[in-house]
Amino acid sequence: MRKFYFLLWLQWAVKLSLYTTILAVVIAVLITLALYINQGMKALDKEVYVALFAIFKFWFALSWGISLLIMLFRSLKFIFNQCIVGYNFELLSCPKEDAKEARPERIENIGYGDLVKVWRKWLMLLIWIVAAEMIFALVSMKFLSSYENVFDWFSIYLLYLFILIAGYFSFIIMSMKCKKVRIVRC
Repeated sequence: MRKFYFLLWLQWAVKLSLYTTILAVVIAVLITLALYINQGMKALDKEVYVALFAIFKFWFALSWGISLLIMLFRSLKFIFNQCIVGYNFELLSCPKEDAKEARPERIENIGYGDLVKVWRKWLMLLIWIVAAEMIFALVSMKFLSSYENVFDWFSIYLLYLFILIAGYFSFIIMSMKCKKVRIVRC
């Protein structure tokens, strides 16, 4: 099972990183181009390149957060119904309340509407795990480093690393705690 969780997490982390970066770059480039065009498209020289790069860096950091939320939602769809080392996650439907003794059924073609309830639980689980990681990191930094301010070391990229680490543990916990998700042999 450890190999399944690790390979699932690795596949998820690579896709999340790749798609988040691509979306953040596209958003930052579009905003940078829009601002460049809005300012009259001055001749490209060294100063203009430096200014455009500064604008890109600013918007990349902001668009990273937005694209991360979008890709966290989209990436959850790809963890289901993939056979990895003989196991896979299955997403189950909720039986109708009026149906007597109805059993949840496997959802073959998962749509984004099917993921909303699972994503909310998973996102809250990620938030709690990341919060625990940050507390641990904060205590470690306070005792083991010479930083004067508590969060001098903190950045959005370190937060992203915490999210990636939390993703691994969230898959393990989600399979045990979420009734709409189960692991089966394939």
